[in-house]
Amino acid sequence: MPETTGDHADSYLVNEDLAPVRTRNWGWVDYLSLWMSDVHSVAGYVTAGSLFTMGLPAGDVFVALILAILVVQLVCNFIAVPSFRSGAPFPVIARMSFGVHGAVVPAIVRGVIAVGWYGIQTWLASNAVIFLLLRFWPELTPWANVSAHGFLGLSLLGWGAFLFVWLLQTALFLRGMDAIRHFIDWAGPVIYVMMMALDVWLLWSAHWHLDFDVFHIAPASAGHRVGLVLNAVGLVIAFFSPIALNFGDFARYGRSMTDIRRGNFWGLPINFIGFSVLTLVTIALTQPVFGRLILDPVETVTKINHSLAVIIGVATFVVATIGINISANFVSAAFDFSNIAPARISWRKGGMIAAAGAIVVMPWNLYARPDLIHLTLDVLGTFIAPLTGILLADYYVVRKRQMVTDALYSTSPDGPYWYANGINPVAITALVLSVLCGLATVFVPLLAFLQNFSWFAGFFAGFILHTGLTRLASPESRQTRRAS
Repeated sequence: MPETTGDHADSYLVNEDLAPVRTRNWGWVDYLSLWMSDVHSVAGYVTAGSLFTMGLPAGDVFVALILAILVVQLVCNFIAVPSFRSGAPFPVIARMSFGVHGAVVPAIVRGVIAVGWYGIQTWLASNAVIFLLLRFWPELTPWANVSAHGFLGLSLLGWGAFLFVWLLQTALFLRGMDAIRHFIDWAGPVIYVMMMALDVWLLWSAHWHLDFDVFHIAPASAGHRVGLVLNAVGLVIAFFSPIALNFGDFARYGRSMTDIRRGNFWGLPINFIGFSVLTLVTIALTQPVFGRLILDPVETVTKINHSLAVIIGVATFVVATIGINISANFVSAAFDFSNIAPARISWRKGGMIAAAGAIVVMPWNLYARPDLIHLTLDVLGTFIAPLTGILLADYYVVRKRQMVTDALYSTSPDGPYWYANGINPVAITALVLSVLCGLATVFVPLLAFLQNFSWFAGFFAGFILHTGLTRLASPESRQTRRAS
């Protein structure tokens, strides 16, 4: 438990998992492995593949991917600082801007979104298991038919595969953060070996001929292409936005900010360029080899005429997807739900709440088609982006990087993070208004051209509104903030 000052330190604001971390043993290689695990997933591959449905040529898709990941790297480096300095996870850091009690609101928002993503990633990994089962036991095909044998939109075989992956992830999570770190240290890199081997096989099958013209993109004006690239950038940032906001949960374990920034450099732009190249090459080669473009890497693997290769390939994608799901979604949701009632809900209990919620959201209804993928990314981005904007505005602009770690766990009326009833109305107002701004770009017909920019709309609305409303707040509120 952290050392706190004064008589107003409250035990119900802290538990062993929310307290400042004591052991900092993550080096830059651990962060590189973390990003490998986060990037190298079925969802990442499918999201990149879905960009081709926007009418972009391969070169433009590649440019969009790189521009987006540079923005993600910048955001992660900023998000990392307050968590590294304090050793606290996101729900505790959010107490600076939302108040020691008001921070429950952003924690629940982030937790619910993490549950949605956790379900999506689990479902995508379970599809790989289904592909593998049907490859070797085609007689199971009727049980994969949701209309004949299924309920709640998922077949019986789908339910079995989903729960199998769900149990694997739960077992890993319950072993603790150190076990998770060791898992992602090898889960991310192994996908490179598999994808390079897959591309060699595809090139050999295509007689060593690679042609990106297989995407058959109709000619477009320069302005239209630029617009599509920017839309693709917005979608990719929305995909990574939950991971970026969650990054503080891992930055708290870093040995130094140098390690964190170095790991982010090698793990984001450098690693992502390599993964993007492999993804584009793999998708392009499916046309000459199989007669059609295949955007799902698992389907591509299952078409290989070698049983052992299929087993290894599918297992690799499942492992990689479990890696991102544990690190990006399970861990963050566990902290968020633990923050609701720290004295009663431990990190592990919070994780189990998230795991149960992942079944309830029925994620197979959120990521089944390219249009649903884009809508899901846009909507989730409208909630994540404002939280990111408010957090960064509060720490870097309003408080000018000043922090009192002890006060994050205190209800002292003289503390810098205490407001009436422990809730900062300014931050809550900024959150509500900025979420509405983001949602307007998604659902208001007149703003349809801005739909894929929902993350930018929410982020800048949150950043500007929180900064502006804070300056217009009551003198008492401004005095409390200056005390920090």
